[in-house]
Amino acid sequence: MIISGVLACLFSSFSKTNALDISFSGQPNFIIHAEAAITPAQLTRGLMFRQSMPADSGMLFIFPQESIRSFWMKNTLIPLDMIFISADDKIVDIKSNFQPCTADPCPVYQSAAPAKYVLEVKAGIIRKKGIAIGDKLTIHN
Repeated sequence: MIISGVLACLFSSFSKTNALDISFSGQPNFIIHAEAAITPAQLTRGLMFRQSMPADSGMLFIFPQESIRSFWMKNTLIPLDMIFISADDKIVDIKSNFQPCTADPCPVYQSAAPAKYVLEVKAGIIRKKGIAIGDKLTIHN
């Protein structure tokens, strides 16, 4: 019982810190409520198997260091935009309107520049909000 109580507290604490609010220098009044993907399992699963997602939601993939990042849409059911972000929180690449993969193997999409973070949001949000390469992000816990 004590162990399950400790685990419940740890899970609750992790869940609260796993949610981030992200704002953009080009659209300071627009906030994305993002889940953080940090662990290898979270980074691998991403938004796979999700059937829907609110327009103001997303997932922020947090990597240990900057590198060229590669993503695919395998088992992803929602069309997505991908925002590639440098270690200094600047958007370095954007990939728009990726549709769920129906082929095998799925195509792989690579960032044009090294990124420490990748933010996946519902397709069309980047265009609709005017978010652009060079904009800076602010990540709030």
